[in-house]
Parts: sequence; C-alpha cells; structure tokens
Amino acid sequence: MKRLISHLYPVTKKVKSKFNDTLEITWYNGKKHLNSKNANYSYGSLQKILKFGLEKIELKNINSILLLGLGGGSVIETLRRDFNYNKHITAIEIDPIIIDLAKKEFGIEPNDELEIICEDALKYVKNSTKKFDLIIIDLFIDIKVPSQFLNISFWEDVLNVKSTNGCIIFNASLEKSKSKALNNVINFLKSNTYKVEVFEKVNNTNTIVITHRM
Repeated sequence: MKRLISHLYPVTKKVKSKFNDTLEITWYNGKKHLNSKNANYSYGSLQKILKFGLEKIELKNINSILLLGLGGGSVIETLRRDFNYNKHITAIEIDPIIIDLAKKEFGIEPNDELEIICEDALKYVKNSTKKFDLIIIDLFIDIKVPSQFLNISFWEDVLNVKSTNGCIIFNASLEKSKSKALNNVINFLKSNTYKVEVFEKVNNTNTIVITHRM
C-alpha cells in the first residue's frame, strides 16, 4: 500500500538515532529511501553517485571491498545487482540503528560474502590487519563529512589497509567548493604516488575522489 501511495505523495517514518539524530524511511515514487534530515543516505541520489564512482573501477580485478559507512546498504545492492560483484565485502558502520534499518527495511544481512561490523571506522582502519583491493569511504553525518575523516592520520591508516594495487572511492563533500582539508587529503594521496581523479558536482551535488595506484 505504501508503495502505491508513494506515487502520489511521499510516505515517511522517522527513527531516532544517537549518531544521526533523526533518520527517515521514505517511500517516494514506489521506492524506499533512507534519509537524514537534509541528505539522502541510501537508495536515492547517493546510490547514483556511488555507482558513478564504481563505473571508474575495474571491478574484475577487485577481490575484496571495505565499505566505511553502510547506510541502508544501497552500494551493496548496486555492486551485487548492477555489477554482478559476488566477492567479499566488509562493511563498517558505527550506528546500530542504521545496521538494524538496513536489515529490516532493505534486506541487507550478513552472509558468507558480507560481513557487517558495528564499529567506528576510525578505530577499524587503525587496528585492522586485513588488506582490501577497494575501499569505499562514505562517512557522512547528515550533510557533513566529520572532520576526523579529513585528517591525514586517518588517511595514513586507510593506506595501510589498502592492498598494494588497490583503489579508493571517497564520497568527499556536498560543499560547493573543495575545502582546505579536502585539498590536503588530495595532495597527500598524490604525494603517495597515486593517480587521483576528482569529480565535482556528481549528480549535481557531490565531490567524488577516486585513487588508482600509478
């Protein structure tokens, strides 16, 4: 019923979260979305933005993926459905409410090829001994990337868990122009012999940074 009604007007359920304040499950034009107060977290514009990034990667060479920021799991759906990617994904999400919503509202559950860990991404990359061929970083609180994820110390840890020939997709900003902190991250990656591509206004909104080993 909600799916049908949503073609006439959005149908929204609100959920309180310690980390994300108010989350919204919204049916719109027959599709369910996960939103924060001011931004789409999953299955709307964000899904298109991360799909754009994935199209720039040779996924046939990717045997393991680290996803920092699960949201509702739309990037997992995109990988499985649109790219037929069936290898292992490790997803890190600090908010247990979001993990629960991903499971109950969007059917994103752990299995042999999907591990979901409730942990701070900062701590995970600092302590992990695993290596990943692709790291997808999508760490927003509403419309902002928390400042700790624009610190060079975080990016040093990210590079330590990336495999030698691995890639990174960073959903970096909703701001109209790149901040000094984001420029510092881009320059740091370039200084570590990475080819860095910066795509601004992806889907008319986001800045996406993609790295490849040169």
